[in-house]
Amino acid sequence: MNNNLKSPVNIPVERIRPFEGHPYKVLDNDEMNNLIDSIQQKGVISPIVVRPLENTDDEYEIISGHRRLRASVKAGLETVPALIYAVTRDEAAIMLVDSNLHREHILPSEKAFAYRLKMDAMNHQGQRTDLTCGQVGHKSRENVSETESGRQVQRYIRLTYLIPELLEMMDEDKIALSVGVELSFLDEQMQYDLLRVIEELDCTPSYSQAWHMHRDFNEGTLTIESMENTLASEKPNQKPMCKVPIEKLQKIAPKVKDKDFEDFVLKACEHYYKYLQRQRSRDRDAR
Repeated sequence: MNNNLKSPVNIPVERIRPFEGHPYKVLDNDEMNNLIDSIQQKGVISPIVVRPLENTDDEYEIISGHRRLRASVKAGLETVPALIYAVTRDEAAIMLVDSNLHREHILPSEKAFAYRLKMDAMNHQGQRTDLTCGQVGHKSRENVSETESGRQVQRYIRLTYLIPELLEMMDEDKIALSVGVELSFLDEQMQYDLLRVIEELDCTPSYSQAWHMHRDFNEGTLTIESMENTLASEKPNQKPMCKVPIEKLQKIAPKVKDKDFEDFVLKACEHYYKYLQRQRSRDRDAR
């Protein structure tokens, strides 16, 4: 395929490959089920975007549309409409990142690996990024992100050095971006040691605690014991937390999803509080 095609063509799904190392998660969740239903009823409304794979016989790599392809396969489609662009892998990587960064919901891990993928592609193309110096140059703002500064881009790229378990905590809003950046400077073994301490103490580090662990690691004084002491210390302005084992809540409300338990508990407490108020009112009237 020598020329770019501007009109979609139907391509068998078995000839389409995911973009190797693409940063975006394709999850079998409610959104995926809705997309499957839509495709079953209306077909694929927006064509996916692909490029011809080098050294293959009519095989293609996805640039945009990994979720649509998965939903199409699950919906039983044998072909999907696609726009074919004859571009290099580096050009495709930049197109892939730029086509997804506008999404309303994007996880920190997705943005982190997306920025790194685009940065690597730009390096291969010879564009100035200053990544080899550990810094992002002033041109990175316009080259990598239209909405975030070069410093913020580099902070996200640092997250790619976190172990998967800590990165997942970031995606679940258990660890702040600034904390993740500091922890990313620990080596892999220290990060796994920290993970065990987090699980044992059932708490996550504050920015100050993460900064101190980063400093101690650089000075060669960070140990499991020092991490335990750091995380066990009370954080400034720490508010008391009410913790209930998830197993107890699941026995009471087995159909409530884990992410909805907080809302369920708050509404249950509100309902019980109103019940107590009515009981007190009846007791006063009875007197």
